[in-house]
Amino acid sequence: MATTTYFAHSSPNPDKSDWQSLSSHLQGVAALASQYASIFNASDMAHIVGLVHDLGKYTAKFQARLAGSPDKTDHATAGAQELFKRYPQIGKLLAYAVAGHHAGLSNGIDEGHERTTLESRLEKKIDALDMVWQSEINLPSAIIMPQLVPSHAQSREGFQYAFLLRMVFSCLIDADRTDTNCYALSLKGKQPPKNEYPSLDTLRAKLDVHLNSFASKAATSELNQLRHSILTHARAQAALPPGLFSMTVPTGGGKTLSSMAFALDHALVHAESHNLRRVIYVIPFTSIIEQNAKVFKDAFGELSDAVVEHHSAFDREKDVRDKASEKSIPKTKADYTDKLRIAMESWDAPIIVTTAVQFFESLFADRPSACRKLHNITGSVIILDEAQTLPLTLLRPVMAAIDELARNYRCTVVLCTATQPALLREHGFHNGLENVREIAPDPANLFVKLKRTQIQNLGVQTDEQLVAHLREHSQVLMIVNNRRHARSLYDAISSESGAYHLSTLMIAKHRSTVLNEVRKKLLSGEPCKLISTSLIEAGVDVDFPRVYRAETGLDSIAQAAGRCNREGKRPLSESIVSVFESPDWPAPPELAQLSGNMRMVLRTHAGDLLAPEAMQLYFKHVYSGKTSGAKDELDSKGILKMHSDHANKLTFPFQNIARAFTMIDSHLLPVIVPYDKEAERLINDLGFADSVGSIARSLQPYLVQVPKAGFDALRSVGAIGCIEPQKFGDQFWMLENMDLYSDEAGLSWENPSFIRAEKIVT
Repeated sequence: MATTTYFAHSSPNPDKSDWQSLSSHLQGVAALASQYASIFNASDMAHIVGLVHDLGKYTAKFQARLAGSPDKTDHATAGAQELFKRYPQIGKLLAYAVAGHHAGLSNGIDEGHERTTLESRLEKKIDALDMVWQSEINLPSAIIMPQLVPSHAQSREGFQYAFLLRMVFSCLIDADRTDTNCYALSLKGKQPPKNEYPSLDTLRAKLDVHLNSFASKAATSELNQLRHSILTHARAQAALPPGLFSMTVPTGGGKTLSSMAFALDHALVHAESHNLRRVIYVIPFTSIIEQNAKVFKDAFGELSDAVVEHHSAFDREKDVRDKASEKSIPKTKADYTDKLRIAMESWDAPIIVTTAVQFFESLFADRPSACRKLHNITGSVIILDEAQTLPLTLLRPVMAAIDELARNYRCTVVLCTATQPALLREHGFHNGLENVREIAPDPANLFVKLKRTQIQNLGVQTDEQLVAHLREHSQVLMIVNNRRHARSLYDAISSESGAYHLSTLMIAKHRSTVLNEVRKKLLSGEPCKLISTSLIEAGVDVDFPRVYRAETGLDSIAQAAGRCNREGKRPLSESIVSVFESPDWPAPPELAQLSGNMRMVLRTHAGDLLAPEAMQLYFKHVYSGKTSGAKDELDSKGILKMHSDHANKLTFPFQNIARAFTMIDSHLLPVIVPYDKEAERLINDLGFADSVGSIARSLQPYLVQVPKAGFDALRSVGAIGCIEPQKFGDQFWMLENMDLYSDEAGLSWENPSFIRAEKIVT
């Protein structure tokens, strides 16, 4: 009696001559997943989930589905049940990955979301498998689990198990998608594209050439000499063992390129011993990712393709599922492959530039699209730029993730900032980070040498008084906490010579144009009066003689000060940052609390509010205020507790955790603005392209992120339209009514729904 041949994927050919056999797919996925997981010593776990992930395809019902039957069938549960039956403890943990390799990781026992719980899946009655699978798939008698280095913090065992499972899940997802895509390409006679990136050694050599051009200027000024000494000292620390580092350098000290140089040196020193293979540069805000990426691309010149930006402006919340595993490979596979690439960048480039939202939300995610890249975070040098901006409400789980990456996943993490948060155990932070090594030379002395401004407390200032200040100075920057406040002040002085306005309701291309004009005015000495939200503080290179800042946290005031006398060419006595309180635009409670912490430090450090000891005291006040009550507000969603409560029975609520770990509470949706001819051309290209990945990335500078209420209001009146919905679903939306976008302020917010949606938006 002939043995039935089972298939994983089918083509339109009815003779099945080019269908992919199931055993080939399972073995291929297992081998890839094992390879991916080897860097964190979990090859055995990843190999086994690869072998059983599609075990449910060994049924007549699924094979009929491949042949064209409309009847759907669950093919993921069988493998999960087999794991649990054979390996009751570790098998239950791995069952999450197998059961969720299409829909995503489920809750262990708690209902409440669209996915069935793992407990229900393990008890579900499924179609009987053809036992031929046992002759095609050989499962071992036991699973070898990596020996995790335990955390110094209490009750982290559950967190470590869940973290490990997400990493293994990532290996499975990437391996499954990769193997499926290779088969789809083979049907067209094509080979999968090779990502042939330059080596880290080649990139470092190119960066050295770029840095040497600055070194020749080191003797030209005291500032350049200081920047050179910071760079040299940081690079000398690269031989230190991998782990946790800090880089505390005042604004203007050149920490962006110095941190990249350290990262490349460090990765190359430890490439063999620690498998360090890439640099991930994590930026706090989407609004500056293009700017920072450009710094690196300029440095690497013709090798700039090695720098990959990823911040998921498009389709951030959607999971593009691999429907090909349930039916025949679609004929328009190029489109499917590219959409998958947009949603699930695998981060295999040597240098990744991403946002804190993208980075940390992925580490706590449940969706396959978000988790696919996780295994490529392992073996990385991770630079957390502006580390003080990490969200307070999620600070403890973020710190747990940082610690775990360094402890068990061969990562080095650098906390890089001018305003170092007091996160160390030695600072008195409960379960704080340990063995964090500073790579900047004598930060306290650097702050003395790089002091460029004086802080002045103006107290209460009405809008009428603020407008008078703006008119008083020829060149002045005023930073406020609210987009509507910025617009109101701008409208009051818009007729003045050199009046400018910046807001995140302006597309990045527009903001860049404004900033270029501002820099030219500043250099030429012409009038320049810029009103902005705090987006100007995030590493934007401008140099004003006078800065005004609405009351906020001390770290933000320090960032504002970095835009004043940045190059140190003016006398200290004339370079003043004035802090004011606005009665017309009161701060929301969260910001008001940070302002209160700042005023507490002002009482004792009025002479040097930005000194490292003042900053450390400020953060101690902030953290103390968040942990003094019955609830620890540094983990306001109880994410670590969700992990520890379910550790013993491995019933982790992965969906609940992913939904709780949201760094941006107000959901923003992208709208493409046809701002110029290039934007119009790209939008037109979308309509004809089968592959849209490069087009979508090119459209990033033309996006405005709109609050959902504003998005719905725009859609309800036809002000925005969906581009090619039959082709892309609701992925791309374009502003149809350009009357709503002004050269002065960007997208109009006069609709009341915009105002209701306003919070502090940077």
